[in-house]
Formats: sequence, C-alpha cells, structure tokens
Amino acid sequence: MSEAPALVKCLIWDLDNTLWRGTLLEDSDVALPDEIRRTITELDARGILQSVASKNDHDHAWQRLEALGIADYFVLPQIGWHPKSRSVAEIAEQMNFALSAIAFIDDQPAERAEVAYHHPQVRCYDAARAADLTGLPEFSPAVVTVDAARRRDMYRAGFRRTAERESFTGPDEEFLRSLDLVMEIKRADEADLSRVEELTLRTSQMNATGVYYSDADLRALIADPGHDVLTVTLTDRFGPHGAVGVLLLGYHEPVWHLKLLATSCRVVSFGAGSVLLNWLTDAAAGAGVHLAADFRQTDRNRMMEIAYRFAGFTGDACDCLDGLPDTGSDRTGIEFRHLVAGPRPAPTTMRIAAPVLGPAGARP
Repeated sequence: MSEAPALVKCLIWDLDNTLWRGTLLEDSDVALPDEIRRTITELDARGILQSVASKNDHDHAWQRLEALGIADYFVLPQIGWHPKSRSVAEIAEQMNFALSAIAFIDDQPAERAEVAYHHPQVRCYDAARAADLTGLPEFSPAVVTVDAARRRDMYRAGFRRTAERESFTGPDEEFLRSLDLVMEIKRADEADLSRVEELTLRTSQMNATGVYYSDADLRALIADPGHDVLTVTLTDRFGPHGAVGVLLLGYHEPVWHLKLLATSCRVVSFGAGSVLLNWLTDAAAGAGVHLAADFRQTDRNRMMEIAYRFAGFTGDACDCLDGLPDTGSDRTGIEFRHLVAGPRPAPTTMRIAAPVLGPAGARP
C-alpha cells in the first residue's frame, strides 16, 4: 500500500494560442493542431474532465468549438471577460472538486500568474506543454474504468439533476424520493477491480483513511474468505452515477473490521455515506457483532469523520478491539472508531439491493 498520487481531475483550457492557433477576435480563422485534438480525446478517454476559461465572446467562441467538432468535450465552460481565477474557482465549485485536483493551461504568463496567485493549489501549465500532458503522471491514472470513459456524460446528467433539484419547491427528502434512487451493493469480482482501485485513488473528502489499495492488494482481499470487498453503485431516473463507493471489511468473531470506506463526493448530497453506514450497522446488529472502523484524519476527510460520528461511532475503547491489528508501519496515524451495533431502519429516500454479509463459510 502507498499514498495516492495527486491526479488531475479536470483540465481547464485557455483558447487563443493555447487550444487553437490564432486569436479568434483578430484572425480570420483559427486552427486546431492535430496534437491538441489527440490530447483532448485521450484525456477524455482517461476520465479527466475538461473545461474552458477564456476571455472571448461566448457565442463566437462556442460556435468555433462546435465547428471544430470538440465542443462536447468541455463541461461548464467559462467564456467571458472576467478574471480567469474566478472562472477556475467557479468550475471547481460546481464540480465539487478541490482546487488541488484542477489544472489550468494558458499561453500567457500573466494569466497563469493571476490564477496561481489566487489559487496556489491549482497546477498551471504553459501552452507549449499541451501536447505532452498525456505523458505526465498527474494525467495518467493507474487504471481506466468503464466509469472513467463515461465520466463526462455522468457529470452532465448530474448538472441536469442539480438544476431540477434547485427548481423543486417541496422538501428535499421528497425530491430525493422522486429520483427513484437504487443503491446496489455487491461483492467485487474481477471486472470490478479497476473501479475499486480507481475509487481509492480519486476520493479524498469521503475517504476514511486515504490508503491506496493496489490491484494486488484487492485480489488478495477478494480471495480471503475472512474479508469482503464490496462495491457500491447508484442509479436514478437520470441514469447511472457509476461506482460511488467501496467498503473493505474483515470478519472476526466479536467484531467486523471496516478497513476502508470511501464514497464519491458526487453523491454526498444524496446521503450515500450515511445510508451505507446505517445499512452496515444494521447488518452487524443482525450478526450480533460490534463494528470497528479504521480512520486516519487528513486535510480533506473532515466530512467522513462527521459521517462516522453521526452514525454513532466513537473513539472509546472496547475489548473487541484487542484482536485487531494495532499500530504498525502500514497503519501510521490510523485510529479505530468503534460502535456497538443496533438495528437501523431502512432508508426512506432510496432502495438498497445488497448481499448477506459474513465470512465465506457462514453465508447462506
């Protein structure tokens, strides 16, 4: 296991003399170099979202992007005359990404400096490096999943969902029920490994430990009858959200050890983390065991700490913890959160489809 690399989740392009050659308002035509088109399509295939921050006339610039056949690759474009630092912040906020997950590319040193001054976490690149981006490690995810290839479409569906939510006049719980949400929890198989590995890499705010599990780590856990690797997907009437969560669970006679809980930030507002913890707590209560969850505080996972606390987990000692792995070289900074499990009601905003939990020999 090792720390997750700092992957870029969204690249924001300047247009004039960065994405295309020429200045739209001054030149009779602008051209898209083949190497830039290849960079755009390759980053999209890797699941890295792309947007635009450009000082241009919006309609004119967007028409040119459409004529070049690449407009669909960009989400939440910010084309106007405001500072680019403002555009970058707006895109990150609407995507619910940390600024450290954002990259910005522009041919003008002054524009890069303006963004870097206001948002030092944003990685800024000279346009001269555009064709080389796909070779950089921060743009090279270790795995490319089915969800990655359709990430752009899932985010677009998410923006439509958000717009409908903002125009809904009733209680938020009633809106969530109107979505026909279905959470499916299943044991990971060979086809799921890349999705699980990707989630452990991409999640930060709702990741209980920040520990990265490699393909080999996950294969070993799946093959171990005393462990479960569980994947979580969510769908609604707008379409699939894709893989939104992963749980790594170790079974012991008096206690189930939740080694990792990670959920996508995209589903925080649906209460997915709370629903998962309540489902797991109810299952543990049915099995007559306690729950112990690994938690390591990072500078990003305050929301996960609150989710554990809200579900009833505490830092109190319990005899059931004595048989679990204690601090060691691979558990630096990890603490236990403990819960005496009791029955929990089913969620009112979504339906759950899930297997019966327990070690391999004890399952029905």
